[in-house]
Amino acid sequence: MKAPAARAFAYTVVALLLVVALRYTPALPEHRPAEILQRGDSVATPAALRPWSRRETLNRGETLIGLLKRVGVNDQAARDVVRAATASAVNARFLRAGMPVELTAPGADSAPNELVFHLGIDRLLRLRRLATGWSGSEEHLPWRVDTVVVTGTIHSNLYQAMDSGTAALFPGHAKDELAWALADIFEYKVDMSRDLQDGDGFRALVERAVGAEGTTKINKVLAASFSLSGSDVNAIRFESDGQRAQYFDSAGKSLRAQFLRAPLEFRRISSTFGSRFHPILGRWRAHKGTDYAASAGTPVRAIGNAVVVRAGWSNGYGNMLELRHPNGYVSRYGHLRAFAKGVSAGRRVAIGQTVAFVGMTGLATGPHLHFEVLVGGVQRDSRVALTSTSGDPIGKNDRSAFEVTRGQMLAALAEMPGVVRLAAR
Repeated sequence: MKAPAARAFAYTVVALLLVVALRYTPALPEHRPAEILQRGDSVATPAALRPWSRRETLNRGETLIGLLKRVGVNDQAARDVVRAATASAVNARFLRAGMPVELTAPGADSAPNELVFHLGIDRLLRLRRLATGWSGSEEHLPWRVDTVVVTGTIHSNLYQAMDSGTAALFPGHAKDELAWALADIFEYKVDMSRDLQDGDGFRALVERAVGAEGTTKINKVLAASFSLSGSDVNAIRFESDGQRAQYFDSAGKSLRAQFLRAPLEFRRISSTFGSRFHPILGRWRAHKGTDYAASAGTPVRAIGNAVVVRAGWSNGYGNMLELRHPNGYVSRYGHLRAFAKGVSAGRRVAIGQTVAFVGMTGLATGPHLHFEVLVGGVQRDSRVALTSTSGDPIGKNDRSAFEVTRGQMLAALAEMPGVVRLAAR
């Protein structure tokens, strides 16, 4: 056979074989969206049968049954869940808005078979649907506890120093909690609204707790110090056998003194002792006290144990309260909205007790507290008058143990900011 004829014959045979192959090859299976081919030619679970989980939050004014119905739980199942939750740990009528609820179901077309209520930062209620009905169990999340040193420099106020110096170690609201804790510890020694100057600083040795989801809180402040215009004020936490923990200075004297440094727990000062332009009288006059700007109704507390001398109207002072303390001290509180229940002339009040409420009676242009201290009948600058008293010294039996604690705490307080390890005590 000649070459051209042979080539034509070969092409013909190949073409016939191709036609036969196409004719008798079985068709590919039709693709179904609900199935995905995987290794081993196995078929994935249809979407309707796949388990799902999601987190919802309780809206303001929404009931628990309303949330469950919103996510597709029928009425009867929702009532069963509420009964189980109430029997476990939840009063369904008093759930807080914004509370996270995690729901898990065995399939897209199935009702949830597990719910997790985030009752608090370290408290969960887990409900599971069993063959016999819903069963609940309360869980407490673990906290990781460590000890950290934090520092800050004052430029405007303590809150600003916390924001710039402690954000990495105490995120969110924990910074404010630390500021309040320091204010409470030093409330007999430092008026946080007046005594802090630009360039002053603080250091604190804090036992910190971090939750499973990163939530941070303060367990306790072990030691702290403020550098005020070059002078240091220290606080060391010490707990003797059978006694409640207290804070002492470096000399072993209690920080609890005869007087509080300020009459308001939340303090923001608007005017200091000295001369000022009176906003109503329109002239300069001696200002024999200190004004604390605060919202109307803010509780006013007695700065020390005292007897009420006067509680009534007094011209420009408006509603005015005078308290007589030991050693010839008198404290005066003006522009009050009202007096606390039971506060009247001749009654005794205790240090820190609420005695009145901030107002704007008398010669006042806005709500604030006018505060004065008189010593021997003479008006004195409270920043000077209230710093002259000191607390009781630590007991002789506890002196040695305190000195050991003081050495360890001050050494740790001097460490670089961050996590520190305390020596065994």
